[in-house]
Amino acid sequence: MLEEVYSFCEEKMQGSCDHLLSNFRTLRTGRVTTKILDNVRVDNYGSMTPIDQAASVLATDATTITISPWDKTMLNVIEKAIMKADIGVNPNNNGVEIKLFFPPMTVDQRHDTAKKAKGMADDAKVGVRNDRKKANDKIKVLEKDKLITADESKVAQDKVQKITDKYIVKIDESLRSKEQDILTV
Repeated sequence: MLEEVYSFCEEKMQGSCDHLLSNFRTLRTGRVTTKILDNVRVDNYGSMTPIDQAASVLATDATTITISPWDKTMLNVIEKAIMKADIGVNPNNNGVEIKLFFPPMTVDQRHDTAKKAKGMADDAKVGVRNDRKKANDKIKVLEKDKLITADESKVAQDKVQKITDKYIVKIDESLRSKEQDILTV
């Protein structure tokens, strides 16, 4: 019974960490990656789809992303979606493809991006703490139903806290690493 609670706890907390790393990939560092467009959705014949499912998206060099739609009628739709997403650049549409030219990041932009990363990490920590609460609630229900003793409940809650601490440290390490990437010129 308690092993199920522990595995539930680990699984959910690992999911929070994975989600954080996924969010971190959308942040711009010194070198441009196509992941910055992961949250951009385009109206592709009535359904909102990720931009990479409607076009070829390539980072042609350290400061340029080239988007070549498979259907050339999608050029204007993709261009509007990028402008709406507010990723920090204006798309250049040449009638065949869209190019995004990213200027070097200023110190202020780097600090703003680092703040966004910290906010994402804080959200992940909140998720981990919510998972801890759910796990502890399950343990308390087991104790209330007399399936475990009060001592076993206390030990189980301590173990859940240790699992929580492990994932909080993991999130902090990920944040430090991402901040270093962002702030390094």
